[in-house]
Amino acid sequence: MTTNLKILAIIPARGGSKGLPGKNIRILNGKPLIAYSIEEAKKSKYIDRVILSTDSQEIIDACKPYDIEVPFIRPIELATDNALAVDNYEYTLNRMKDEFNYDADVLVVLQPTSPLRTVEDIDKAIEIYINKKGDSVVSVCELPHPIERVRKLTEDGKIRNYSDKKIVLKNRQDYEKLFVPNGVVFVLNVDLFLKHKTYYFDNTYAYIMSKKQSIDVDDILDFSLIELIIKQGL
Repeated sequence: MTTNLKILAIIPARGGSKGLPGKNIRILNGKPLIAYSIEEAKKSKYIDRVILSTDSQEIIDACKPYDIEVPFIRPIELATDNALAVDNYEYTLNRMKDEFNYDADVLVVLQPTSPLRTVEDIDKAIEIYINKKGDSVVSVCELPHPIERVRKLTEDGKIRNYSDKKIVLKNRQDYEKLFVPNGVVFVLNVDLFLKHKTYYFDNTYAYIMSKKQSIDVDDILDFSLIELIIKQGL
C-alpha cells in the first residue's frame, strides 16, 4: 500500500513522573523503556518522520543511541502535571509547520509507556485509517469485566450500583462486549485535530489489541510484569 500522506509520529516523554520516577528511561531488559517505541516507530512503512517531544535533557541524552529527531525542547508549561497532552500536540504540529515547513497530514501518537506495541500494530492502525478513510483511529482493548458489574462506594464504604438502572446478573458470555481506549496508538487527521483538539470524530475507528499488549507502565508493578513478559519471550 502506498500513500502520499505526510505522517508524523510523536513520542511524548516528559521528565516528571510521580508513579515511577524516571520511568521513560528506566532500563527494561537492557535498554531504556522509551527505546522500544522509538525502534518500532522507525520500522513503520508509512511514517516518514519520528520525533521526540520532551522537556528533559536527560531523556534526550538517553535517546541519542536510537537516533531520534528532537527538533526542539518542549516548553515547561506543557510538561507539568496539569498540562494537557492535546495542547502539546497542537504546539508541536504548529511549530513543525512554522519553523521546519513540515505540514503533516496525519499525526501518530505513540506513548513510550507501551513497550509491547509492535510496528505491526502501528502500521495496521494506519491502514485502518487509510482504508476506511477515517478521521482517526484509536487503539482499544476489551473491558475485563462487564460494565454491569462495576460498583461505586459511598463515603462510608457502602457498595452501590454504578447507575440507577436495574442490574440483572448474567453469565459472562451473555454480556455485550465493551472496549476501552488503551492509549497505545492514536492516528489522527491533523486538520480535524487542530480544529477540535480531540481524538474522537464521526469517523473514528478502533484498532483492537490484546490485554497483554495494552499494559501501560504506570508503576513498578507494571514495569516488572512487562520485564517478565519480555524475558520469558511471551
